[in-house]
Amino acid sequence: MRTKITLIFILLLRVSLQGGFAQDNLPKENHTIYCLETMGSIASSGQTPFWIVSNRYGTVPLESGNGLLRAGLFHKQQLKKDFCWTAGMELICATPRYKNTYIQQLYTEVRYKSLLLSIGSKERYNSIIDRSLSSGDMILSPNARPIPEINLSIPEFMELPYTEGWIQIKGDFAVGRSFDQSYLQHHTANPNKAFVYVDHVLWHHKSGFLRLQNSHNNGSLFGIIGFEHWVQWGGESVDPKIGKQPQSLKDFLRVIIGKEGGEGATPSDQVNVLGNHYGSFYFSMGIQNQLWGKLQAYYQHYFEDMSGVEFANGFDGLWGIEFTSSKRPWLKKIVLEYLITKNQSGPMHFIHFDHDKHSGRGGGWDDYYNNGEYTTGTSYFGHSLGSPLILSPEYNEDGDVKFKNNRLKCWHLGLAGDISKHFSYRLLFTAMQGWGQSFTPFLDIKSSVATMAEINYSPPQMKGWRFGGTLAFDTGNMIEKNAGFCLNIRKQGVLKNW
Repeated sequence: MRTKITLIFILLLRVSLQGGFAQDNLPKENHTIYCLETMGSIASSGQTPFWIVSNRYGTVPLESGNGLLRAGLFHKQQLKKDFCWTAGMELICATPRYKNTYIQQLYTEVRYKSLLLSIGSKERYNSIIDRSLSSGDMILSPNARPIPEINLSIPEFMELPYTEGWIQIKGDFAVGRSFDQSYLQHHTANPNKAFVYVDHVLWHHKSGFLRLQNSHNNGSLFGIIGFEHWVQWGGESVDPKIGKQPQSLKDFLRVIIGKEGGEGATPSDQVNVLGNHYGSFYFSMGIQNQLWGKLQAYYQHYFEDMSGVEFANGFDGLWGIEFTSSKRPWLKKIVLEYLITKNQSGPMHFIHFDHDKHSGRGGGWDDYYNNGEYTTGTSYFGHSLGSPLILSPEYNEDGDVKFKNNRLKCWHLGLAGDISKHFSYRLLFTAMQGWGQSFTPFLDIKSSVATMAEINYSPPQMKGWRFGGTLAFDTGNMIEKNAGFCLNIRKQGVLKNW
């Protein structure tokens, strides 16, 4: 333990790079910037506290007594008024980890007006839900490493012509592939049990959002509706009985429209749809006023199959209220959320039955984030792509790759503001209850409370520097009882203006 602590403080004295959210704050002129960060944490148990690990794009090791260095360069070049290109690269060195050095981000992008083509691995965020204070979007939160993909998008709301500024849209269409084969081999290395998973998983996702708001008026009501659709498909199972999965162009078209698999697909995919499909519907209403700020209420309805699409899983999903103040810097934003995933369209899944004799769709046991063939489910490098409250497979000590606790009821509160001109804070409080899975429930309900307090200081005499400290505590029996402390130092600056 002493060796680990010594290593952490050595790391804290060195200079490193951080690109996490830096590309969102680039200057407008043509430039190349660098971002530097070093980070280390200690904890009272064998695991790092929940909110020090979660929603950090999979960079912080779960094992306690860890440290990491980040190195990033990001470039922007404006070629014409409506045309520009950007590129970014970020390296991370973290310990303890099965591989200490890896590429976190590597991408290039071309933008024409509102349309963006992005190729590579980038920390994207598409949700209407706040990134830093929410417990996590159920489809894609900032919890896991980015999947390398080709993504064509309208990333920000764009006014539709001939609507006089009342209707705005955004969305994306993407294809990608997993590169976590070596991690899965390492994580599932259990001499007492062999775990089945699929290597080289292919991904497809698309989304669309429509906002109704008078964009020419700073104070107005607004409403947002949207959807996200994600699919795992292709790849090759380590189980020779399953083997290589269909991944032709024709199969890709089946995946896009959600059609059943053809010859070569598993029996389950031939009966249902090809691949592992899941997604969500978004609903949001609010009011924005220049005098006091913005208030919105939202609901993200999660679905795994047609029963969820038809809302047979009741009110399962993420419910939230978000308030942003324009007058009180000491309390800039408040987020209150309630996550419920207990219904899952019922505890049983009746696929084969006589529809003429018995009413009902015959669906149930949605088993959120899990799938029969794609056993890693909605995870990448062991981290949940969606809400971290449905504990990621990396928490499984036996090497299993599935989500073992997906029936939850959770309350979450997030606060952020400025203590002074140079000090800012962020507070998170989450109370969780878990029932396990429908077919493998816990004998007793498990519960935990995870809290976090974060302070950041940007000294006025040291431009581009930021110093941060985080205290976090976990109680209960759903995650380990724990207390931890994290320090980070960050430097960002312009390497060259062009």
